[in-house]
Amino acid sequence: MDLQTIKRDLSAVLTEYFERVTFPENGIFVVGCSTSEISGDWKGTNSRLDVGRAVVSTLEEFLIPRNIHVAIQGCEHINRALLVERKVAERNNLEIVSVVPAMHAGGGTQVAAYERMDDPVEVEHITAFGGIDIGGTEIGMHVKYVQIPVRMTNRRVGAANVVCLSSRPKLIGGSRAKYDFTEANKEDYVLGGSQ
Repeated sequence: MDLQTIKRDLSAVLTEYFERVTFPENGIFVVGCSTSEISGDWKGTNSRLDVGRAVVSTLEEFLIPRNIHVAIQGCEHINRALLVERKVAERNNLEIVSVVPAMHAGGGTQVAAYERMDDPVEVEHITAFGGIDIGGTEIGMHVKYVQIPVRMTNRRVGAANVVCLSSRPKLIGGSRAKYDFTEANKEDYVLGGSQ
């Protein structure tokens, strides 16, 4: 798979994502990525550092100017731990764990991100605002509840399928709850049957 094609595919996905989603500044964007799937192979069978580097450099082009932090999910061999900058872990009170990525325990994208980060650490759990799953890596466990699938027209990076997620606050309450503040919210009245 041509690295320029991978970068072009990912750029198209990220452009569309950020046109559709208002992502909070200083939010966390979780990335699950199988470099094997991008290359047309089954997950975990052909981890590629060059593909991981292409993914990470493209992500940086979109996230850094928006002041969004990245969390790169590792594979199941490190229990899907996430690679983040230490300052992000500390600011968000994330529990740091003792592991570093390798090509077949974390994957090519984590190794590529580890090389580029200033002070990388792995954390066990995260609650991100949204993110991208490249190749069926199952990022849902790391995106806050309530998750919203983002319907994309660009759905592939290389040979890998792509799924994107966003989130929204939970709607809580019953029949009296309101979800927008208007003048009607200030109306004072007596409920029928109330004492």
